[in-house]
Amino acid sequence: MNEDTIRLVTIGRILRRRWRLLAVLAAVGALFGYGISVLVFPPRYTASAPVLLPGVWEERELLTQVDIATSLTVVDRTADALHWSDVSSSELRHDVSASAGDGNIITISGTADTPERAQQLADGVAQQFVQFAAQVAGSGTDSSVAAQTEALRKQVAETNRRISDLADAADPGQTVESVQSRTALENLRTSLEAAMKKLEEADPSATKAGMVVMGQAARPTGEAPPTRIQLIAGGALLFFVLAVVGHLVAARMNRRLRTEPAIAAALGSTPLGVVDVPGDWPAHRPKGSGRGARISRLLGADTRWDEPAPQKSGDEAGRRLRYRRVCARLREQLPAPRRLLVVVPDGDEIARKAAGQLLAEAKNDPQLRVVEVSVDRPIVPDRGTENGAVVVLSANSWTAEELAGIAEACAEGRHDVVGVVLAGPVQAGPTRAAADLPDDATLTFAVPGRATGGRA
Repeated sequence: MNEDTIRLVTIGRILRRRWRLLAVLAAVGALFGYGISVLVFPPRYTASAPVLLPGVWEERELLTQVDIATSLTVVDRTADALHWSDVSSSELRHDVSASAGDGNIITISGTADTPERAQQLADGVAQQFVQFAAQVAGSGTDSSVAAQTEALRKQVAETNRRISDLADAADPGQTVESVQSRTALENLRTSLEAAMKKLEEADPSATKAGMVVMGQAARPTGEAPPTRIQLIAGGALLFFVLAVVGHLVAARMNRRLRTEPAIAAALGSTPLGVVDVPGDWPAHRPKGSGRGARISRLLGADTRWDEPAPQKSGDEAGRRLRYRRVCARLREQLPAPRRLLVVVPDGDEIARKAAGQLLAEAKNDPQLRVVEVSVDRPIVPDRGTENGAVVVLSANSWTAEELAGIAEACAEGRHDVVGVVLAGPVQAGPTRAAADLPDDATLTFAVPGRATGGRA
């Protein structure tokens, strides 16, 4: 598994190199969302009707009224009043909701497949709720208590009348006794009125009955969430995100080796250096002319998105110097006559060009013979006069298992892998004249340093 940290540049590379595939997948996701909106979530509309509850209500009492508004009794009565043959009362109950707001207002909402039905459902539930609440309030009041309350009201009214008569019959003079009498009578009248007001407030039939529907529910003009637009956009976004996550997971699961030490360890050998292969390197495209290959090319999925862009290389003299350093290391490791088999994985165009350049720079010391082997079934020619084999390949192209197969094929051909040369693609740089670096130049004249294309 690749343990590299996922950075924003990785996301940007995916978007830049896979934008056509991501666009197609987003379009497929939009079609998927549209299908869900048609088959699973058809368009629904919601209308709301407010109901005012006069008087003083506690929060738990309001919640009780909310439960009553959505109860099966109220919904059944609404269903009987609407006479909808295609919707049962049990289904209708799932389309009705209620909530308590500020100011003792209960909002009753109804959801249906058309705006007209949603409006009718909300109005019908509100009306049936008010009627049912009035019946409950009326039946909950005891008849004897109501009679006693009415008799008390009559007595209080008679008392007020007598107080008025006594106040009129009192001495209209300005004596102290007359003023005190009138004051006492007015205080008694005020006390009786306050007592009757408290009695009326404590009477549930007077304060908590008489719920009022505050108007007809407004006909909805838009769909209830999730709307068709939301489902289409959600489907497109979902498929887009899944595609990006899939690319990241594939990159994390990529087992192709990238570093020179890891590649050398997989082949059981030592690294000899990194060489540059200049050119206009497009992304690698697998061969194929079938329908699947054409579709892959059309979507841009036939190239690897995780390959970094080729870096700029130095001049030709610097690139040739890297190859000569590799040849020098081979001469130091092998006894004369130095003959080597250069093994290149089949399909690795970068490694093949690097092997050709290495063959040109060696000038028969050592003597090199290039062979290409299949990675799936590697077969290396048997050993003849060669002193061993050197493997030339590019990074981030082969897994440890594939390289181990090449090493085993070399061992079966009785070739010792004496070294590994890593080839990296670079952009072609400026060209220097041949006189700037003679063919017989020694490596001691090379200025130590690190070029852009890698290390040697």
